[in-house]
Amino acid sequence: MSPDKILFSYVVLLLGGISALAVYSELRSRRFRPEKSEDRLFRCEKCSFVYTDDPDVDRSRCSQCGQLNDAIQF
Repeated sequence: MSPDKILFSYVVLLLGGISALAVYSELRSRRFRPEKSEDRLFRCEKCSFVYTDDPDVDRSRCSQCGQLNDAIQF
């Protein structure tokens, strides 16, 4: 084999190995990420307490002071 072919094969194998490790690492980390919550986010206008409630609730009562609040829109 010529030195060009040996060098090319080495580079291709090295890049393939690094790519395989990157894909494996990404798939493995996805298993441990928390799932996105469908809950709605609320911030109390009276005491500034931030809390969540079910996705079907439009207005929620603050658990700290009892104030009714609208959901935060992003």
